[in-house]
Formats: sequence, structure tokens, C-alpha cells
Amino acid sequence: LEQGRGQCQCRNMCMRGCPYGGYFSSVTSTLPWAQKTGNLTVRPFSVVHSVIYDEASGKASGVKVIDTNTREEMIFRAKVIFLNASALNSTLILLNSRSERFPNGLGNDHDVLGRYVGFHLYRGWANGRMPGFEDQYIYGKNPAECIIANYRNLKEQDTDFVGGYTIFSGGYRTRQEELPGSDVQIGADYKKAISRMGSWYMYMYMQGETIMKPENRVTLSETETDQWGIPLLVTDVGYDENDEKMIRDFLQESRAMLETIGCVDIHTEDNKQAPGLDIHEMGGARMGNDPQTSMLNAHNQLHACPNVFVTDGACMASTGNQSPSILYMALTARAANFAVDQIKNGNL
Repeated sequence: LEQGRGQCQCRNMCMRGCPYGGYFSSVTSTLPWAQKTGNLTVRPFSVVHSVIYDEASGKASGVKVIDTNTREEMIFRAKVIFLNASALNSTLILLNSRSERFPNGLGNDHDVLGRYVGFHLYRGWANGRMPGFEDQYIYGKNPAECIIANYRNLKEQDTDFVGGYTIFSGGYRTRQEELPGSDVQIGADYKKAISRMGSWYMYMYMQGETIMKPENRVTLSETETDQWGIPLLVTDVGYDENDEKMIRDFLQESRAMLETIGCVDIHTEDNKQAPGLDIHEMGGARMGNDPQTSMLNAHNQLHACPNVFVTDGACMASTGNQSPSILYMALTARAANFAVDQIKNGNL
């Protein structure tokens, strides 16, 4: 309540960040709080073109921004710069930040920038019809899904693949006219059909870990730009045999679980969708101790340009199978505290 947030309104707007503040998002929590301090200036309708590198000081001096309404180019100066544009966009900005010192992108001395891109694997789905519960409907229920934490390869290697997967599950009820054979589309029979509910169904889908590899990478297009004149990002990212084995395991496990709880008419599917059609892209400017194989140090600073921090998904060195957003927040808070200490000590 202190933040001006309300409880869940059951409006099915969760995927939009919940404008009511029923669950946490930066739009309804941290950004309004930051604005209350008077120390935050929000500059909408702005596209960051690149980070400006100062050859004399060996540090970044600001960012070049394009106003999307006027197309005016502006430069904002700063002592410290945090990139949080999302994994691929932060990587794009760094790749586009070229200078005499860094002709291949800011901090990119060893061709690491843009490599080791990972993501979460969502290709496996399953559902089944759940008999009964015909006197109940979805309204008034908790809108959240159920989560089954990963149980594969925890204490020892117990499968033929590396890593594991989280399972998300939930239930829904169909409308009668959506059932096979319900082809009445007009008249009194149609009114009766839409007033009767169909069966309950349980669904499950996987969120699997993918292994980051240097071959999975993004680069800047040499021939195409967007409407702001910024090179398009070219992705060269694919699945491997480890991913295929993990998907097959999930399909077997999910079918067994649905059978155990009493579902019938069970259907499992590998949708074979391309990488990038879901969420949680990671990597591209990964953390590590060795500047030859990583872009950032343990404090999320660029090895070669210490007043630039990257604390979104681009910094990740592995994907895990858990949802990563809270981890990004923790990394950002830790890096911000470190940056403040370094400024006070005269190191930045």
C-alpha cells in the first residue's frame, strides 16, 4: 500500500506487467519509488545508439541517443553508465559502440562480445483432459501457475543430457462449442451450446537450460539498418543434441505425471519453434575472471572500460533453468552499491 499498489484484480493482465501492481514489476514499484526521490529523470521516446568512449581518459564519457519523434541526435554525459537494455539490445549497443581503441565494439578485445548467447528451452508441451469438477469455473481462482522445480541431475548425473528443466503447469476449462463435433454456429442451438461449459484440461510446459557456446552468437548486419540508422542484429543461434534429449525426457515425464493424476486424452508436443520466439535471452557480454574469454568482471564492469556496467541478461555466463529476472535485480543492486563505493573512493 505504501507504494500505491493494489491486490490482484483478476483482470488477466499479468503478462502486461500488471498495471494494478498486484504483483511486482518495475512499472508499479521501483520506478515510482525512484521518481519520488527526485533523483530520476525519465527520458521516453529515446533510442540509445552507442556508448561514447574517450580515448584520453580510457573511459566511457556518455551515450549517444536518438529522439524517436524529432530524430535529433543527443549526447548525455555521465561518469558511470549502466546498460540494462535487455540481453540482446545491450549487446547490440556495445557492438555498435566503435572507436579507434575498440573497432569491434566497446571492450571487445578478444572477439567475445556477442558470443555465448543462451536462452530457455520451451519446445516441450503437454496437456490432458481432467474428468469431473463440472460445477466449478476459472473465475475467482488464483491466476498463478504451479511450478515443479527441476529434479534432474541435481546430486548426480542421472540422465543422458546436461542440466535440467523447470515445469510450469495449470488448468483451464473449454467452452462447449470448442469441443470436437460442436459445429453449430447459429440459432437457438448455438445459444445453448455457448451456455454450457466443456471439460477441464491440465497443461504442462518446460523451461529448460541451454548450454552457452561460442558458436551461438549475434553480430551487426553490414548491409541493413533500422529506421534510426542502427545496424540490425543478426542472430546465429540454434539447438543442439543436448536440447533434443532434454525435450524427449520432458515429454515422457509430463505424460507420466498427467496419467498419474487421472488425465485422459493426453497430448504431448515438441513445437520445434525457433530460438528467440520465447523469453529469457541471456549472454552476449558474459561475466568471468578471464578478459580473454569474458566481457565483464565479477562486479559487472567491462574489463576494458571499468565505468561501464552491464547488469541485465547479457551478463549471464549460464542460463540455469530458473526464471532469471530477480537475479538481474540482485546483480544490479550489488553492482550499483559497488559503483557508489568506487566513486566515493575516487576509483571511478
